[in-house]
Amino acid sequence: MDNYLAFTLLFPFLLATAYAITISGRRNSRLPPGPFPFPIIGNLLHLGDKPHQSLATLSKRYGPLMSLKLGTRTTIVVSSPDMAKEFFQKHDHSFSSRSIPDMSRLLDHDKYSMVWLPAGDQWRRLRRISKEYMFSVQRLDASEPLRQKKVKELLDHVNCCCTSEKAVNIGGMAFTTLVNVLSEFMFSVDFDQYDSLSSQEFKDNVWTLMEIAGKPNIVDFFPILKMFDPQGLLRRGNLCGRKIMTIFDRVIDQRLQTLSTSSTNNDVLDMLLNLNQKDESMFNRNDMRHLFFVLFIAGTDTVSSTLEWAMAELIHNPSKLEKARSEITKLMENKKNIIQESDIPQLPYLQAVIKETLRLHPPAPFLVPHQAIHDVEILGFTVPKKAQILCNVWAIGRDPKLWSHPKMFMPERFLELKVDYGGQDFELIPFGAGRRICPGLNMAHRMLHIMLCSLIQNFDWKLEGNMRAQDMDMGEKFGLTLQRNVPLKTIPLRL
Repeated sequence: MDNYLAFTLLFPFLLATAYAITISGRRNSRLPPGPFPFPIIGNLLHLGDKPHQSLATLSKRYGPLMSLKLGTRTTIVVSSPDMAKEFFQKHDHSFSSRSIPDMSRLLDHDKYSMVWLPAGDQWRRLRRISKEYMFSVQRLDASEPLRQKKVKELLDHVNCCCTSEKAVNIGGMAFTTLVNVLSEFMFSVDFDQYDSLSSQEFKDNVWTLMEIAGKPNIVDFFPILKMFDPQGLLRRGNLCGRKIMTIFDRVIDQRLQTLSTSSTNNDVLDMLLNLNQKDESMFNRNDMRHLFFVLFIAGTDTVSSTLEWAMAELIHNPSKLEKARSEITKLMENKKNIIQESDIPQLPYLQAVIKETLRLHPPAPFLVPHQAIHDVEILGFTVPKKAQILCNVWAIGRDPKLWSHPKMFMPERFLELKVDYGGQDFELIPFGAGRRICPGLNMAHRMLHIMLCSLIQNFDWKLEGNMRAQDMDMGEKFGLTLQRNVPLKTIPLRL
């Protein structure tokens, strides 16, 4: 009650201060063009409930380099490949910092996470550790049998659903698979079960946290309100985050007891504990916990939502599904039943399906927000220090100047275009570009292809209630990731 009373008394003063900052920020620098901000709230009303779409519409009027005032925060919106290249290649260092949302402060995560840390020594150390122990080609090749095992478990689950004629939630099923791939890879244990009646403590907490983090937070627009947490989002996030960290602590403590008996699992946790014992100042337990935290949050929902979109687009376009299946069937005639990761380069149409899905439905429509380290001149305009940089990859992916029939699902376009999502072709950068590109890109690439391939190779799919493919709801909703309006639930049929 005391906090609420203080907030009520201070609120008019805070708004007046915010208004002064809004106006002075607009006057004192030559910002890129953009809609004139309203008093206090700036351009918040321009966002709507689908800001990626709203800002794409605004960029058609104001251009691919646009400025907004979101509350007190100056925001620069980039909406073309040339402009993205200018920011994330030519001026990569100048924009390598992060604009930190309030929810990243839960459990002081922003102070330990390689996602939110500035691109300094601590960030480079964590980046190097994650690559060396998890995401190098050698590590990924060595852990392929584990991913094969998890894909087989996925197929076994779908087979059971075939027998019972039970509909499956594609996104939820993919999420469970990815959680178990990561937990087995790092801890040699499964964190989740396909059976919804089983304990799902970890997944439930991750989902709840992502739901909280996906809500608009007034503190992100008016940081002066940070101490009040007026929507209670950070409090709820801290509660959920502690439960996740407790699970990590439990696993670490159990492993430390096991290591004392000289038994090893030779997984990521063993290697990181060994690194920690060699030099705790370089990599301590808190670093480890927050590394696990970000890998599970960033590495599950993004990939599972992309897989769900890919399946939805293929079911919505049966001829594309049949074309992808025929390519797989032809390749696999003289091979084992489960696709190998080395087979991916021999499936150009399947690769095109993934690229087209990422073009239409990038999991993070604005990427992870960047921030200017200092004032930067771009095409005669000033991008001020600490300005938030949003790269609207959703708008780039639907720009008719770049793509013919941009709203249509046409994987065939990528059979002709030599465009990849590795960060060099700025027409397609769903994983980012430059030094802050997603470190888990290679694992995501492998998992997306082998999961999608296995699901369409072995099963046909029927919509619930005998719904026709052309009647599917293909709408989207904005959150921490770009989700479908309606979760994709389908009944698998054996081929």
